[in-house]
Amino acid sequence: MAQSVLTIDLGAICANWRALAAMNDGETAAVVKANAYGLGADRVGKALAETGARTFFVAIAEEGVSLRKALGAGPTICVFGGHMDGDAALLRDANLVPMINSIDQMLRHVEALPGHPFGIQLDSGMNRLGMEPAEWSALRDIALSQNPVLVMSHLACADEPGHGMNEYQLHTFRQMTDGIDAPRSLSATGGTLLGPDYHFDMTRPGIGLYGGLPYVEARPVVTLSIPVIQVRDVNPGESVGYANSWVARVPSKIATIAAGYADGIIRAMGPKANVWAGETRCKIVGRISMDLIGVDIGAVKNVPERVELLGQHQSVDTLADAAGTIGYEILTSLGTRYARKYTTT
Repeated sequence: MAQSVLTIDLGAICANWRALAAMNDGETAAVVKANAYGLGADRVGKALAETGARTFFVAIAEEGVSLRKALGAGPTICVFGGHMDGDAALLRDANLVPMINSIDQMLRHVEALPGHPFGIQLDSGMNRLGMEPAEWSALRDIALSQNPVLVMSHLACADEPGHGMNEYQLHTFRQMTDGIDAPRSLSATGGTLLGPDYHFDMTRPGIGLYGGLPYVEARPVVTLSIPVIQVRDVNPGESVGYANSWVARVPSKIATIAAGYADGIIRAMGPKANVWAGETRCKIVGRISMDLIGVDIGAVKNVPERVELLGQHQSVDTLADAAGTIGYEILTSLGTRYARKYTTT
Protein backbone atom coordinates (compact mmCIF):
# COMPACT_ATOMS: atom_id res chain seq x y z
CA MET A 1 0.00 0.00 0.00
CA ALA A 2 1.45 3.35 -1.08
CA GLN A 3 -0.81 5.47 1.13
CA SER A 4 0.75 7.43 3.95
CA VAL A 5 -0.79 7.20 7.41
CA LEU A 6 -1.54 10.26 9.53
CA THR A 7 -2.15 9.26 13.13
CA ILE A 8 -3.90 11.81 15.35
CA ASP A 9 -3.73 11.24 19.09
CA LEU A 10 -7.00 12.52 20.55
CA GLY A 11 -5.79 11.55 24.00
CA ALA A 12 -2.83 13.90 23.63
CA ILE A 13 -5.09 16.74 22.47
CA CYS A 14 -7.30 16.26 25.51
CA ALA A 15 -4.28 16.03 27.83
CA ASN A 16 -2.97 19.30 26.41
CA TRP A 17 -6.36 20.93 26.96
CA ARG A 18 -6.47 19.73 30.56
CA ALA A 19 -2.95 20.99 31.23
CA LEU A 20 -3.74 24.43 29.80
CA ALA A 21 -7.04 24.50 31.69
CA ALA A 22 -5.18 23.83 34.94
CA MET A 23 -3.26 27.10 34.45
CA ASN A 24 -6.48 29.11 34.38
CA ASP A 25 -8.99 29.68 37.19
CA GLY A 26 -11.74 30.60 34.71
CA GLU A 27 -13.23 28.69 31.80
CA THR A 28 -10.99 27.14 29.17
CA ALA A 29 -12.49 27.01 25.68
CA ALA A 30 -11.07 25.26 22.61
CA VAL A 31 -10.29 26.74 19.20
CA VAL A 32 -11.18 24.25 16.47
CA LYS A 33 -11.23 26.53 13.43
CA ALA A 34 -9.78 25.37 10.10
CA ASN A 35 -11.09 21.86 10.73
CA ALA A 36 -9.32 21.73 14.11
CA TYR A 37 -6.08 22.95 12.53
CA GLY A 38 -6.40 20.29 9.85
CA LEU A 39 -6.94 17.36 12.21
CA GLY A 40 -10.72 16.91 11.98
CA ALA A 41 -13.04 19.20 13.93
CA ASP A 42 -15.74 16.54 14.30
CA ARG A 43 -13.47 14.01 16.02
CA VAL A 44 -11.41 16.58 17.92
CA GLY A 45 -14.48 18.52 19.03
CA LYS A 46 -16.24 15.42 20.35
CA ALA A 47 -13.16 14.32 22.28
CA LEU A 48 -12.70 17.75 23.86
CA ALA A 49 -16.38 18.01 24.74
CA GLU A 50 -16.18 14.63 26.49
CA THR A 51 -13.11 15.91 28.35
CA GLY A 52 -14.94 18.98 29.61
CA ALA A 53 -14.70 21.78 27.05
CA ARG A 54 -18.00 23.65 26.89
CA THR A 55 -17.15 26.52 24.53
CA PHE A 56 -15.62 26.19 21.07
CA PHE A 57 -14.40 28.79 18.59
CA VAL A 58 -14.49 28.60 14.79
CA ALA A 59 -13.59 31.16 12.12
CA ILE A 60 -16.79 31.32 10.03
CA ALA A 61 -20.42 30.35 10.39
CA GLU A 62 -20.15 27.44 7.96
CA GLU A 63 -17.52 25.84 10.20
CA GLY A 64 -19.85 26.31 13.14
CA VAL A 65 -22.69 24.54 11.36
CA SER A 66 -20.50 21.49 10.73
CA LEU A 67 -19.27 21.48 14.30
CA ARG A 68 -22.80 21.73 15.67
CA LYS A 69 -23.76 18.59 13.73
CA ALA A 70 -20.86 16.78 15.42
CA LEU A 71 -21.37 18.12 18.95
CA GLY A 72 -25.11 18.31 19.24
CA ALA A 73 -27.10 20.90 21.14
CA GLY A 74 -25.06 21.35 24.31
CA PRO A 75 -21.80 23.27 23.81
CA THR A 76 -21.49 26.96 22.92
CA ILE A 77 -19.94 27.59 19.49
CA CYS A 78 -18.56 31.09 18.86
CA VAL A 79 -17.73 32.51 15.43
CA PHE A 80 -14.69 34.81 15.25
CA GLY A 81 -15.83 36.28 11.92
CA GLY A 82 -18.96 37.67 13.51
CA HIS A 83 -22.29 38.14 11.75
CA MET A 84 -21.64 38.46 8.02
CA ASP A 85 -24.26 39.23 5.41
CA GLY A 86 -26.17 36.01 4.71
CA ASP A 87 -25.24 34.36 8.02
CA ALA A 88 -28.52 34.88 9.89
CA ALA A 89 -30.10 31.53 9.06
CA LEU A 90 -26.88 29.65 9.79
CA LEU A 91 -26.41 31.38 13.14
CA ARG A 92 -30.04 30.83 14.12
CA ASP A 93 -30.46 27.24 13.00
CA ALA A 94 -27.16 26.01 14.44
CA ASN A 95 -27.39 28.24 17.53
CA LEU A 96 -24.03 29.90 16.90
CA VAL A 97 -22.69 32.91 18.78
CA PRO A 98 -21.16 35.53 16.47
CA MET A 99 -18.35 37.66 17.89
CA ILE A 100 -19.48 41.07 16.65
CA ASN A 101 -16.59 43.02 15.10
CA SER A 102 -18.13 46.35 14.04
CA ILE A 103 -21.11 48.67 14.34
CA ASP A 104 -22.34 47.36 10.98
CA GLN A 105 -22.27 43.79 12.28
CA MET A 106 -24.04 44.86 15.46
CA LEU A 107 -26.85 46.49 13.49
CA ARG A 108 -27.13 43.48 11.19
CA HIS A 109 -27.35 41.12 14.15
CA VAL A 110 -29.99 42.93 16.20
CA GLU A 111 -32.13 43.54 13.11
CA ALA A 112 -31.91 39.98 11.75
CA LEU A 113 -31.80 38.01 14.99
CA PRO A 114 -33.19 40.07 17.87
CA GLY A 115 -32.52 38.35 21.18
CA HIS A 116 -30.05 35.87 19.68
CA PRO A 117 -26.83 35.46 21.74
CA PHE A 118 -23.72 37.31 20.58
CA GLY A 119 -20.28 38.30 21.79
CA ILE A 120 -18.11 41.33 21.14
CA GLN A 121 -14.60 41.37 19.70
CA LEU A 122 -12.43 44.41 20.43
CA ASP A 123 -9.27 45.57 18.69
CA SER A 124 -6.71 46.18 21.42
CA GLY A 125 -3.92 46.96 18.96
CA MET A 126 -3.57 44.11 16.46
CA ASN A 127 -5.55 45.91 13.74
CA ARG A 128 -7.10 42.74 12.41
CA LEU A 129 -10.61 42.10 13.77
CA GLY A 130 -12.75 43.88 16.32
CA MET A 131 -13.98 47.33 17.27
CA GLU A 132 -11.36 50.02 17.79
CA PRO A 133 -11.57 52.07 20.99
CA ALA A 134 -13.51 54.97 19.42
CA GLU A 135 -16.01 52.62 17.78
CA TRP A 136 -16.43 50.68 21.02
CA SER A 137 -16.94 53.88 22.99
CA ALA A 138 -19.80 54.86 20.68
CA LEU A 139 -21.46 51.45 20.86
CA ARG A 140 -20.50 50.25 24.33
CA ASP A 141 -23.62 51.15 26.31
CA ILE A 142 -25.97 49.91 23.61
CA ALA A 143 -24.04 46.67 23.13
CA LEU A 144 -23.78 45.93 26.85
CA SER A 145 -27.49 46.55 27.30
CA GLN A 146 -28.06 43.56 24.98
CA ASN A 147 -26.09 41.28 27.38
CA PRO A 148 -23.23 39.90 25.26
CA VAL A 149 -22.10 36.47 26.37
CA LEU A 150 -18.41 37.42 26.02
CA VAL A 151 -16.18 40.42 25.31
CA MET A 152 -12.82 39.41 23.84
CA SER A 153 -9.67 40.60 22.13
CA HIS A 154 -6.59 38.87 20.70
CA LEU A 155 -2.87 39.28 21.44
CA ALA A 156 -0.50 39.91 18.54
CA CYS A 157 2.80 38.87 20.14
CA ALA A 158 1.90 36.42 22.90
CA ASP A 159 4.43 33.88 21.59
CA GLU A 160 7.16 36.37 22.62
CA PRO A 161 6.72 36.77 26.39
CA GLY A 162 9.05 39.77 26.64
CA HIS A 163 7.47 41.73 23.81
CA GLY A 164 6.14 45.12 24.89
CA MET A 165 3.02 44.66 22.76
CA ASN A 166 1.65 42.19 25.31
CA GLU A 167 1.58 44.70 28.15
CA TYR A 168 0.27 47.41 25.83
CA GLN A 169 -2.64 45.27 24.69
CA LEU A 170 -3.39 44.15 28.24
CA HIS A 171 -3.57 47.79 29.33
CA THR A 172 -5.72 48.74 26.32
CA PHE A 173 -8.10 45.82 26.89
CA ARG A 174 -8.49 46.76 30.53
CA GLN A 175 -9.18 50.37 29.59
CA MET A 176 -11.87 49.22 27.18
CA THR A 177 -13.53 46.66 29.47
CA ASP A 178 -12.89 47.28 33.17
CA GLY A 179 -16.17 47.70 34.97
CA ILE A 180 -18.37 45.69 32.58
CA ASP A 181 -20.41 42.74 33.78
CA ALA A 182 -19.87 40.52 30.73
CA PRO A 183 -17.24 37.76 30.86
CA ARG A 184 -13.93 38.72 29.25
CA SER A 185 -11.30 36.84 27.24
CA LEU A 186 -7.92 38.01 25.94
CA SER A 187 -5.69 34.97 25.65
CA ALA A 188 -5.17 32.05 23.32
CA THR A 189 -2.33 29.58 23.98
CA GLY A 190 0.45 32.15 24.23
CA GLY A 191 -1.54 34.45 26.48
CA THR A 192 -2.41 31.55 28.76
CA LEU A 193 1.30 30.96 29.25
CA LEU A 194 1.87 34.66 30.07
CA GLY A 195 0.16 34.19 33.41
CA PRO A 196 -2.94 35.12 35.42
CA ASP A 197 -2.99 38.82 34.48
CA TYR A 198 -3.90 37.75 30.94
CA HIS A 199 -6.47 35.07 31.77
CA PHE A 200 -9.61 37.03 32.71
CA ASP A 201 -12.76 34.86 32.66
CA MET A 202 -11.88 32.61 29.72
CA THR A 203 -8.83 31.45 27.81
CA ARG A 204 -9.05 30.13 24.25
CA PRO A 205 -6.14 27.76 23.48
CA GLY A 206 -5.67 26.65 19.89
CA ILE A 207 -2.20 25.61 18.67
CA GLY A 208 -1.19 24.36 22.11
CA LEU A 209 -3.91 21.72 21.96
CA TYR A 210 -2.36 20.30 18.79
CA GLY A 211 1.21 20.03 20.06
CA GLY A 212 2.61 23.28 18.69
CA LEU A 213 4.66 26.17 20.04
CA PRO A 214 4.68 28.27 22.12
CA TYR A 215 3.47 25.49 24.44
CA VAL A 216 6.78 23.64 24.68
CA GLU A 217 5.43 21.08 27.17
CA ALA A 218 2.59 19.98 24.89
CA ARG A 219 2.29 16.28 24.19
CA PRO A 220 2.93 15.42 20.52
CA VAL A 221 -0.33 14.91 18.65
CA VAL A 222 0.43 13.88 15.07
CA THR A 223 2.51 11.12 13.52
CA LEU A 224 2.99 10.90 9.77
CA SER A 225 4.30 7.61 8.43
CA ILE A 226 5.21 7.41 4.73
CA PRO A 227 5.81 4.15 2.82
CA VAL A 228 8.95 3.46 0.81
CA ILE A 229 8.06 2.61 -2.80
CA GLN A 230 11.50 1.91 -4.26
CA VAL A 231 15.18 1.88 -3.29
CA ARG A 232 18.08 2.39 -5.66
CA ASP A 233 21.85 2.78 -5.58
CA VAL A 234 23.01 6.10 -6.94
CA ASN A 235 26.60 6.51 -8.13
CA PRO A 236 28.75 9.61 -7.62
CA GLY A 237 27.84 12.22 -10.22
CA GLU A 238 24.27 10.97 -10.66
CA SER A 239 21.36 13.20 -9.70
CA VAL A 240 18.04 12.63 -7.95
CA GLY A 241 14.77 14.33 -8.79
CA TYR A 242 13.79 17.33 -10.88
CA ALA A 243 16.32 19.84 -12.20
CA ASN A 244 19.33 17.78 -11.05
CA SER A 245 19.17 19.79 -7.83
CA TRP A 246 20.95 17.07 -5.80
CA VAL A 247 23.98 15.21 -7.13
CA ALA A 248 25.61 12.32 -5.28
CA ARG A 249 29.20 12.92 -4.21
CA VAL A 250 29.67 9.38 -2.88
CA PRO A 251 27.88 6.08 -3.55
CA SER A 252 24.41 6.54 -2.06
CA LYS A 253 21.33 4.48 -1.29
CA ILE A 254 18.19 6.49 -2.08
CA ALA A 255 14.63 5.58 -1.12
CA THR A 256 11.67 7.06 -2.96
CA ILE A 257 8.79 7.64 -0.54
CA ALA A 258 5.11 8.08 -1.37
CA ALA A 259 4.25 11.68 -0.45
CA GLY A 260 4.84 15.16 -1.80
CA TYR A 261 3.57 18.69 -1.94
CA ALA A 262 0.10 17.46 -2.97
CA ASP A 263 -0.03 16.03 0.56
CA GLY A 264 0.87 19.34 2.19
CA ILE A 265 4.60 18.65 2.49
CA ILE A 266 5.89 22.09 1.68
CA ARG A 267 8.25 22.05 -1.30
CA ALA A 268 10.56 24.69 0.17
CA MET A 269 11.54 22.48 3.11
CA GLY A 270 13.43 20.00 0.92
CA PRO A 271 17.02 21.23 1.35
CA LYS A 272 16.78 21.33 5.17
CA ALA A 273 14.30 18.58 6.05
CA ASN A 274 14.77 15.04 7.29
CA VAL A 275 12.73 11.92 7.90
CA TRP A 276 13.39 9.18 10.43
CA ALA A 277 13.85 5.45 9.84
CA GLY A 278 13.56 4.04 13.34
CA GLU A 279 16.17 5.96 15.33
CA THR A 280 18.15 7.04 12.26
CA ARG A 281 17.77 10.49 10.75
CA CYS A 282 17.70 10.44 6.95
CA LYS A 283 18.09 13.53 4.81
CA ILE A 284 15.63 14.45 2.08
CA VAL A 285 17.50 14.76 -1.22
CA GLY A 286 16.45 16.46 -4.42
CA ARG A 287 13.29 18.43 -4.90
CA ILE A 288 10.05 17.47 -3.21
CA SER A 289 7.70 16.68 -6.07
CA MET A 290 3.92 16.34 -6.17
CA ASP A 291 3.74 12.71 -5.04
CA LEU A 292 7.29 11.57 -4.32
CA ILE A 293 10.35 12.45 -2.25
CA GLY A 294 13.90 11.10 -2.37
CA VAL A 295 15.55 10.15 0.94
CA ASP A 296 19.14 9.11 1.66
CA ILE A 297 18.91 5.90 3.70
CA GLY A 298 22.59 5.00 3.46
CA ALA A 299 22.99 5.08 7.25
CA VAL A 300 20.13 2.64 7.84
CA LYS A 301 21.13 -0.98 8.44
CA ASN A 302 17.98 -2.53 6.96
CA VAL A 303 15.83 -0.98 4.25
CA PRO A 304 12.74 0.41 6.02
CA GLU A 305 9.20 -0.23 4.83
CA ARG A 306 8.14 3.22 6.06
CA VAL A 307 9.74 6.42 7.33
CA GLU A 308 8.44 9.01 9.76
CA LEU A 309 8.11 12.68 8.83
CA LEU A 310 6.21 13.78 11.95
CA GLY A 311 6.16 12.11 15.33
CA GLN A 312 8.25 11.57 18.43
CA HIS A 313 11.48 12.44 16.61
CA GLN A 314 10.30 15.54 14.76
CA SER A 315 7.61 18.03 15.73
CA VAL A 316 5.48 20.22 13.50
CA ASP A 317 7.65 23.17 14.54
CA THR A 318 10.90 21.41 13.62
CA LEU A 319 9.46 20.70 10.20
CA ALA A 320 8.19 24.27 9.99
CA ASP A 321 11.69 25.60 10.63
CA ALA A 322 12.95 23.63 7.64
CA ALA A 323 10.25 25.22 5.48
CA GLY A 324 10.75 28.72 6.84
CA THR A 325 7.22 28.82 8.24
CA ILE A 326 5.30 28.02 11.43
CA GLY A 327 3.72 24.89 12.87
CA TYR A 328 0.22 26.23 12.17
CA GLU A 329 0.90 26.06 8.43
CA ILE A 330 2.31 22.55 8.63
CA LEU A 331 -0.81 21.27 10.42
CA THR A 332 -3.37 23.08 8.29
CA SER A 333 -1.63 22.02 5.07
CA LEU A 334 -1.88 18.29 5.75
CA GLY A 335 -3.52 16.78 2.69
CA THR A 336 -6.55 14.62 2.06
CA ARG A 337 -4.76 11.57 0.65
CA TYR A 338 -3.54 10.33 4.02
CA ALA A 339 -5.23 7.39 5.69
CA ARG A 340 -6.27 9.06 8.94
CA LYS A 341 -6.07 7.02 12.12
CA TYR A 342 -7.34 8.32 15.47
CA THR A 343 -6.02 7.01 18.78
CA THR A 344 -6.76 7.84 22.42
CA THR A 345 -3.45 6.97 24.09
